[in-house]
Amino acid sequence: MALPLPPGLTPAEVAFLCEMEMVTVVPRQRLESLALIGGPTQPLRPPHRAPLPLWLALLLKRQRRANILPPPWLLPSSLERILKQETEIDPQGFSSPPPHPYPIRAVPSHTDTISPPFLPSSTADAPPDYLPYHWLELGEILLEACSDDLQEPGRVRTLLRDLREVRMAKMRGSTKDLQGGGVSSLNGVGAMEVSEGRAFIVGVMDGLRKLGSSRETARREREEDEGAGGGGVSDEDEEMGFE
Repeated sequence: MALPLPPGLTPAEVAFLCEMEMVTVVPRQRLESLALIGGPTQPLRPPHRAPLPLWLALLLKRQRRANILPPPWLLPSSLERILKQETEIDPQGFSSPPPHPYPIRAVPSHTDTISPPFLPSSTADAPPDYLPYHWLELGEILLEACSDDLQEPGRVRTLLRDLREVRMAKMRGSTKDLQGGGVSSLNGVGAMEVSEGRAFIVGVMDGLRKLGSSRETARREREEDEGAGGGGVSDEDEEMGFE
């Protein structure tokens, strides 16, 4: 008998989905278009840039047939600005996700339904000051697979670690709003952060739910005890003249 699967995606599954993200490569060899499930790729013609899914870009990188251009948000200067936004400008909230690259039309089109990871938020043309949905796992993958293509990889690794710690502390702190009966906003939180913080947040919510249930049970028992042992004259009896 198969054991029930835990709710949500595991970190390994999130990293696997991250490989569908589009990145920009600089080919070192010619390669004709490939027919993929998501559509045909652009023909690779050195030294012209081309967008490719991350999994294919990593394969060509290992074969030394292409170099991967880091997205602008993965540059040290961009990460430093984002870290400043997280720690100084808005220490309580999360930095905003990248804006939608396509205008929302009155008559919906296929681009209006595009969402992560199918947005071009990690290509060389992506905005520099926004963390995309798969920022954490994509940064770690690129640091491991093509650190020679990154600017100051050691500095990038340190900034990613600092951002991760700051944002995880905010996620843990957001449970205080839940304890007070408020609503915690996780707008801007990435896929890996959701996966890693799910167990903690769900555990807190379950604990609050059990605590609220026990309080409600105690209140009802107290009301029943007071009603059973009251024996006094109710307001309705007093109005009817009974004493």
